[in-house]
Amino acid sequence: MPKKRPKKSEDEGPKVKTMYTIKLDDAQMDKLADYLEEGHQGPWFHYDVAYSLFAFKGEKVNVVGYQSGKLVISGKKTEDFVRDVLETQITGEARLGYDEVHNPEWFTLHAGMDESGKGDLFGPLVTACVVADGDMVRQWLELGVADSKKLTDNSILKLEKEIRKTKGVVIKTAFARMPKYNDLYHKFDRNLNKLLAWYHSKSLIGALDERPAPWGLLDQFTKEKLVDAYVKDRKDFKLVSRTKAESDPVVAAASIVARAVYVREMKRLSEEAGEQLIKGASGKVLEQAKKIVADKGADALKGFAKMHFKTAYEAQGLEPPAKPSWYKY
Repeated sequence: MPKKRPKKSEDEGPKVKTMYTIKLDDAQMDKLADYLEEGHQGPWFHYDVAYSLFAFKGEKVNVVGYQSGKLVISGKKTEDFVRDVLETQITGEARLGYDEVHNPEWFTLHAGMDESGKGDLFGPLVTACVVADGDMVRQWLELGVADSKKLTDNSILKLEKEIRKTKGVVIKTAFARMPKYNDLYHKFDRNLNKLLAWYHSKSLIGALDERPAPWGLLDQFTKEKLVDAYVKDRKDFKLVSRTKAESDPVVAAASIVARAVYVREMKRLSEEAGEQLIKGASGKVLEQAKKIVADKGADALKGFAKMHFKTAYEAQGLEPPAKPSWYKY
C-alpha cells in the first residue's frame, strides 16, 4: 500500500512561488538579456517562445522576456532568481513578497468588476463581480491569479474553480444568451456602453447585497459614469473606475470568472454550430458567420452573434450603419 504524503504544517512557512510576472521597460529588458547572455548565475540555454525577445533555460528556472514588455519567470528557483538577479541587478527594487507594502488597497475588503466578450462577434457579453478580502487575495496571489487576457482557456477554467472554492468569496455574474442580448441592445438605444453598465450593475448590486463592501474597483470601459448611477443611493459604497484595473487581484479574479463563463458559452454555441467558433471579429470569424448564414439562414445568426457588429452586417451582405454619436466614448 503506497505511503500517504505527510501534510505540510504551518511551521513550514508560506508556499514558494514557482511563477512571477513583471513589466519591464526596454532598457531593463536589454540589460537582463545581456546579463544572461554573458552567463552570470548560469549556465543559460536559449529556447524558442512565440512573441518573445529572449527565452533562457537555467537550473530549475526559465526566463522569458516578451515583446509586450512582460517578463515571466517560472520554475522551482523562481524566487531565488527574482531576489538574486532581477531585483538586485536589473530593477534595483524589492517587490517580491512586498505586495502589501506597495499595494495595501488590494488587501482590504472590496469588490472587483470586469467583463468578457465585448469585442467578440460570437458569444455573450458577460460581467462578473467578486467581493473579497485580504486573506482571499493572498491565496489567489499564490495561485497566480492574473488578468484573463494573459491566460489560456484551460488555465482560466482551472483558476475559476479555485476562486469559486475560496471560503467566504462572493461571486455574481450577469449575461444573456444571444437572442435576448440582441433584444436588450435595442432596448438600450443601441448603446453598448449603457447595456454593459446595466450588466455591471446587476452583478455588482447582487454581490453587495450578499456581502457589503466599502468600495469597488471597475476596469474602466467609458469616461461616462454609467455604472455609478446605479449605486448612487449606496452612501456607504464608493465605486472607483480606472483603466488597467486588472492589476488588482480581485478585479483579476472577476476577469477570470467572466471569461470562464464566456468560454463555456462559446463551447455550447460551437457544438450548436457544428464547428469551433473563433473568438474576436477577424476575417476568419467573418467566414464562419457567412457559413452560418448560408447553412441556417440570416435569422439564425441572431442565436450566435452580436448583430450590431460590422462583421454581422457583412456576413449578411448588408451595409453597416453609421456609427452612433456615443461611439467616441
